[in-house]
Amino acid sequence: MPRTRTEDAIIRPLLRIRHVAARGALYGLAAVPLLGVASLFFGDHHDRTTFLAVAGGFAAAMAVVGIIIGLVFWWACGGDIRRCRDWRTVKGLAGPVTVAAPVLLRVGALALVLFPGAFGLHVLVDGAEYGSWLYGN
Repeated sequence: MPRTRTEDAIIRPLLRIRHVAARGALYGLAAVPLLGVASLFFGDHHDRTTFLAVAGGFAAAMAVVGIIIGLVFWWACGGDIRRCRDWRTVKGLAGPVTVAAPVLLRVGALALVLFPGAFGLHVLVDGAEYGSWLYGN
């Protein structure tokens, strides 16, 4: 279905929860290898495992907060969910919630995929053989 603009300049079709969550999960899958590469910049083994554990914990917290608040905002909007590029069409004090709902839900889905990846990388690095490139210094 092609995207069209309505008379109030909102891009149609409106966003759907499953599409927003799927795109967030896809972003999370792309973020796991980036996290692995970023961890290689920490030379010390303890620093590397700490970085991965902290990143995993932060991602877990962001997953909970993002998904819960995003779903509450989505429910509060009553179906009027807008894309970030529809920001200029927001009117009233409650209008920014219509843009924040999909953003928070997408960030929550990204973090939901990222935190098991971060903890998996932590276990992988922690179990690496001493002296290997994965173990560090």
